[in-house]
Amino acid sequence: MELVLTEICEYLNNYFWEKKIAGTFSIENGSMEVIGLKEDQYFRVLGSTFNDGVHKYPANDLKDEEFTGEVWTMAVPQTVIAIASEVKTWLEEYGGADSAALSPYNSESFGNYSYSKGGSSSGNGAGTSWQDIFGGRLNKYRRLRGCR
Repeated sequence: MELVLTEICEYLNNYFWEKKIAGTFSIENGSMEVIGLKEDQYFRVLGSTFNDGVHKYPANDLKDEEFTGEVWTMAVPQTVIAIASEVKTWLEEYGGADSAALSPYNSESFGNYSYSKGGSSSGNGAGTSWQDIFGGRLNKYRRLRGCR
C-alpha cells in the first residue's frame, strides 16, 4: 500500500505533510524511531539511499542504513487512503506489463483483425493507467509545484 501511496502523492505533488524533520537518521533492524509519529501514521523519507518514499509507522521493513535527510510526518485524508486501496486493487488486476489496460495503443489492426479499447470514462479498467481511472477523484488534492 505504501508504494501506491508514494506514487499517488508524487502524482498529486502533495505529501500531506504536517512537519518536516531534518537530520541524521539511523535505521536498525528494519525500523527507525521518529519522534512525534503516531502508530499507523504515514511518513515520507527523503535523502535515503534505500528507503525514500512513503511508509507507515512503525515501519519494520526498511533497509538498514544511516542517512542525512528529512522525514516528513503526514496527515493523509482517509479518502485518499481509500482511493489508494482501490488503485492497489486495480493495479493487481490491470497493472501487469502484458495488460491491455496499459497498452500505449488505443487501437490497432492488421489483416482481418481489428482492436479498439474503450476510454477511461468507462471506469472498468479500460483506460491506459490508474491515473486515467482515478485521477478525477484525486484531482481535488493536487498541489502546484513549489506549494505545500
